[in-house]
Amino acid sequence: MSLRLYIPGPVTVSESVLKAMTQPMMGHRSKGFVALYNEMQPRLQALFRTADPVYLSTSSAWGVMEGAVRNLTRKGVLNCMNGAFSDKWNDVAKRCGKPAEALRFEWGEAVDPAAVRAALATGKFDVLTLIHSETSTGTLSPLADIMAVAREFPDVLTVVDSVSSFSTLPIDKDALGIDILLTGSQKALALPPGLALMAVSERARARAATVEGRGYYFDLLEFHENHLKGMTPSTPCISLLYALQQKLREIDAEGHEARFARHLRLNEAVRAWGFAKGFELLPRREFGTRGLNCFRNTREVDLERLNATLKARHSLIIDGGYGKLKGKTFRVSNMGDETDASIARLLAALDDALAEQGK
Repeated sequence: MSLRLYIPGPVTVSESVLKAMTQPMMGHRSKGFVALYNEMQPRLQALFRTADPVYLSTSSAWGVMEGAVRNLTRKGVLNCMNGAFSDKWNDVAKRCGKPAEALRFEWGEAVDPAAVRAALATGKFDVLTLIHSETSTGTLSPLADIMAVAREFPDVLTVVDSVSSFSTLPIDKDALGIDILLTGSQKALALPPGLALMAVSERARARAATVEGRGYYFDLLEFHENHLKGMTPSTPCISLLYALQQKLREIDAEGHEARFARHLRLNEAVRAWGFAKGFELLPRREFGTRGLNCFRNTREVDLERLNATLKARHSLIIDGGYGKLKGKTFRVSNMGDETDASIARLLAALDDALAEQGK
């Protein structure tokens, strides 16, 4: 029996999506592919809340995260860092040979807009990177407030990672003035890993045209030239695009607002369970993200044993903490296709596994 995944990605993929991936293969320069690509664009733009094109990349989100830095940076990158993945973005920027500085916050703290303003006021940066929902800590930074600060600096382009927040709550890309909003397939979209999506502004493309060393695979100008023809620059994973098409249809059938409400309701149910059991959130409650909860292991539960019990008795797993927080926190996902019933079964399984340890 397969495990149901309540880790923060990849999450469990539905049978309907898996079935969609079995459709016959076709050429990526064929009329059929163009029809597939173009059919998805309005649905993607509505979900990104943008009039900009949404490019599709056969890669993890890290591919387009690195690509954004390579395409946009002329002067310097300010990396807002408050967890494992935002910390890594600073390392990636430096490996790309870009002048990059860290705006550091403790893991579990939200990014402070006032600190962003002070850093940008130095004039050293023309790119700002932000992870909206820091998956390693379950922390949701105040995106609207941070973007309001960024708009005070017209030469600064913004790149926002929404990998674990996208489609769990509304993100108004155009209204907020985000230059590149990106996400991956394996978290809230509940698709298999290996697909990245990014909505890119005309301003970002104009900057890219002035930057050397963009490379090819993640060159925004290549993406746009092919987008205009209903294609991708390189051969994509067509099976994943079939999966995305199916998922977009399901999201539209549910309704965006209903999807946001469902993620909030399930997130609050898990959070209420944790509080009732004596656990605390790692971030402040108002900065907890919508697709998962990251709890402090305040009751000193043996998390490896907990997961072993969950696997053996209930065929599911959660996450036992990431990086330096391993064993000190645990993360429980409610992203993707979870329902009130599936979360209720999860919480009952957690109760059973805790009871096995006398907790």
